[in-house]
Amino acid sequence: MQQDTLTAEVVSIGDEMTSGARLDTNAQWLSRRLGELGIEVTFHSTVGDTLQHNIDVFRTAALRADVVVCTGGLGPTRDDLTRQALADVVDQPLELRQSALDHIHHLFARRNREMPERNEVQAMFPVGSLEIFNPQGTAPGVDVTFDRPDGSGSRLFALPGVPAEMKRMFDETVAPRILESGGARRHIEHHVMKFFGVGESDMEQRLGEMIARDHVPRVGITVSSATISLRISAIGPSAQDCHRQIESTRAEIMQRVGELHFGDGEEFEQYHAVERMLTERGESLVSVELGRSAVLANWFASLGESSTYRGGFCFAKLGELATVLDCDAAAALETLRRRCGAQWLVAVDEYPSLESSDDQPLPAADVTLIVIDPTGAVLSTNSRLGGHPSIIYERIGKAALAWLRHVLTEPRAERSDNPTAAR
Repeated sequence: MQQDTLTAEVVSIGDEMTSGARLDTNAQWLSRRLGELGIEVTFHSTVGDTLQHNIDVFRTAALRADVVVCTGGLGPTRDDLTRQALADVVDQPLELRQSALDHIHHLFARRNREMPERNEVQAMFPVGSLEIFNPQGTAPGVDVTFDRPDGSGSRLFALPGVPAEMKRMFDETVAPRILESGGARRHIEHHVMKFFGVGESDMEQRLGEMIARDHVPRVGITVSSATISLRISAIGPSAQDCHRQIESTRAEIMQRVGELHFGDGEEFEQYHAVERMLTERGESLVSVELGRSAVLANWFASLGESSTYRGGFCFAKLGELATVLDCDAAAALETLRRRCGAQWLVAVDEYPSLESSDDQPLPAADVTLIVIDPTGAVLSTNSRLGGHPSIIYERIGKAALAWLRHVLTEPRAERSDNPTAAR
C-alpha cells in the first residue's frame, strides 16, 4: 500500500444483513473512519452466510480496492464462514494460533465457564495472516494480504460484527496498521450544509456547475423530508488544504443560496437552529399544533432539558384550546403564550387529514403558519403544501420553523411574508 490514493471496500456479512432483518450501522461507521484516515471508500458489499458467495465477494473486493474491511462471520457457529473464505481467497490453509486460543480460554474462565469445543474454531487463522486482538470478546480479527496479478497487494481486515468490539479493534489495531503501511498519504474532509425552502431541482439549478461530478471539491446533494443537505468532500495533501477548499466552496454556496441555509452538520436540524437563536437572545418558545400531528412538540422534546422551550400543545381545532383557556378563539394563542411565560409562539393551523388509503401523494392543502412575537404581534403566512403521506407532516413542521426563523432574524420594521416558507 504505497500509492498516494488508496481506495477501500466495506463488506458486511450475514443473512440478517441481506434479509433486511438488521440495520447495517457498522458499514456507515467504518466508511467515516476510513475517510478520516484519507482513504476513499468506493464500494459497499453485503453478502449472506454462504461460503462460495463470501469467497466471490472477498476476491472481487480485493481486486478493486486497496483496503477491504469486513464485519461479521467470526463467531463459533457453522454459518460463521469468514475465516475459511479468507483462507480460500489467499490460497492458504487454516492453522491454530495458540495465543488466540489461550485468550478465549481466559475469557471463559473469567465467567466461570468451560470453553465449548466449538469455540476453538475462533482461534483458526489463514497461514501468514496476522491476528487482530479482541480485548472484549472471543472473536479475534484477521489481517491478511491478497496478492493481485499486477504485483500489488490488497489488505483485508476481518472484524467481528458486534459494534463495540469492532470499533475498538479498528481504532486500536486496524487504523494504526494502515497508517504504518503508508496508507494516509492524503486527507479527506467532509462538511455538511443544511437548507430548507426549495426543491432539489431548484437547488441544483441555482448551484449550477458546483454540483458537477468533476467539481473540486465535490458537492453532493441529498434530500430528506424536504430538507436539503449539501456535502462538500475535499481531498488534499493536508487537513489545512481540505479546510481551505471547504471554506472557499462554502462561501460560494452561501452567495448563491444563503437565504435558504439554516445550519451546518450531519445531525443539525431547524429546531436546533431555533434553540440556538433563542438561547442567544435569552428568550423562550411555546408551540401549538392543530390537527393530527405533533412534530414540533416531538422535535423540541428531543432536545431534552431546555430553558428555551416551554412546551407544546396539540388540539384538533383552535376552539378546543379556547375552551381550555376559557377565552375567545381569536385570543387563544396569545393567551397561551402569556400564561406559559414564553416570549414567542409558533403554531400550525392545521395539519391535513391522512385518510387516503392508496399511499399516494396528497394534493396541496392550505396551511397557516403563525408566529406571535414578544409584543403580542401576530405574524402569519399561508402555505400550500402537499407531498407523500410519509413526509407531509414533517414538511409542514419544517415550514413552520422556517417561518419562525425568518421572523426571528428580520427586524420588526422590515418583516414581511417570506415566500420560501411556503414552498
